[in-house]
Amino acid sequence: MDELDQRLMAALRRDGRASLSELAHDLGVTRTTVRARMARLIASGEIAGFTVLSRADVAAAPVRGLMMLQVEGRGTDRVMARISGLPEVTAFHTTNGTWDLIVEIGTPTLEALDQVLFAIRRIEGVTRSETNLLLSTRRPIRRPG
Repeated sequence: MDELDQRLMAALRRDGRASLSELAHDLGVTRTTVRARMARLIASGEIAGFTVLSRADVAAAPVRGLMMLQVEGRGTDRVMARISGLPEVTAFHTTNGTWDLIVEIGTPTLEALDQVLFAIRRIEGVTRSETNLLLSTRRPIRRPG
């Protein structure tokens, strides 16, 4: 990805609904250039997809947290299979270092979050955990130039 691709990606992160004309104007290029760049980024997998986060999505799970898990031995696949069945788990990530998995959780209340944390800690193979509540979320605004 070159500098223009990076600026295009940043513009799409700021406003995924921006029109080709708006993107072209903001980036100082033609609509044809934006269209071609987006097509190439999608084809190469740099843009993996587009999504919408609705008010209902946020309202349904206003209590959000990240749970870091340490897993015993080679049990990571088994633990991932178990946590993927929990509806409160919105995503999970394998990682390196101290923690083997990072689990994103969303619930309607603190009590519901506590129940999910307890359920995950009881999964065979989970040896240690640490949880952080997400208090607010902000996306960086990157301006071209």
